[in-house]
Amino acid sequence: MDQAQQLRNIIKAGAFSYNRPLARVIAVTSGKGGVGKSNVAINLAIQFKKMGQRVIILDADFGLANIEIMFGAVPQHNLCDLIYQGKNIKDIITWGPMEVGFISGGSGIAGLSNLSRDYLVHIIQNLKELDSIADIIIVDTGAGISDAVLEFLVASGEILLVTTPEPTSITDSYSLLKALNRHPRFSSETSQIKMIANKVEAKGEGQNLFNKLNAVVSLYLELPITYLGEIPEDVQLSKAVMQQMPVSLQTPQAKSAQAFEAIAAKLMDKEIEGEVKKRGMAAFFSHIAAMRKINL
Repeated sequence: MDQAQQLRNIIKAGAFSYNRPLARVIAVTSGKGGVGKSNVAINLAIQFKKMGQRVIILDADFGLANIEIMFGAVPQHNLCDLIYQGKNIKDIITWGPMEVGFISGGSGIAGLSNLSRDYLVHIIQNLKELDSIADIIIVDTGAGISDAVLEFLVASGEILLVTTPEPTSITDSYSLLKALNRHPRFSSETSQIKMIANKVEAKGEGQNLFNKLNAVVSLYLELPITYLGEIPEDVQLSKAVMQQMPVSLQTPQAKSAQAFEAIAAKLMDKEIEGEVKKRGMAAFFSHIAAMRKINL
């Protein structure tokens, strides 16, 4: 029996049940750093909250603390405390503006290969509780094509790829999609990839950017990607970042905040139209655990 089958047996044995509401898990990623990925994650979270959704962000960008810095809040616990210190899921959630929660990943997921069966059951039993706490869970991944980033993306049903007009951002976005497409466990049938153009200077620039990337992706990867929208370069957003506040809260009339609102609305429309398949957080984590070949 392989590791993945053993993990499925744990789930079937009662570690968590699918007969309950499942959270929508959305991974936000980018081919390179500095494109505003975490800003996108936070502002979409705020916009979802304004729409009446319960939202939690998992900060999986190990080594950085972008989410907590932008929220102006320091978490007392992280995922490591859930795994190794016996904390429960509610203990490690830090509540930011508008009661948007976030969980600091720390090095917790990076250490999955050392986990025993008992640890795994404990984690899955706790993570299933997120499905009752949140309607949407946004996973802020690291940038680039590291193994850790790819594992998060393969486990996600929805992937938001943040790209800017910079030539290096476009080429790095393509490199990320190429690496993802080659991953042995990635399936374009179960994971939707949606591009967001950030820091655009002129209206329509985002669509042109998507057209260029999509042309190359369609030709060489035959990988379906869709366009979500563009976020303009905005001095109000920069001011909000300096003051550790999401622009969607500090200056909701700003052009960038309005763009985030439009993108969040489009994502919610997809759910209403039945185009989104919810996996839940425990299933997301279980997928990652199986890929890391945990010693059960």
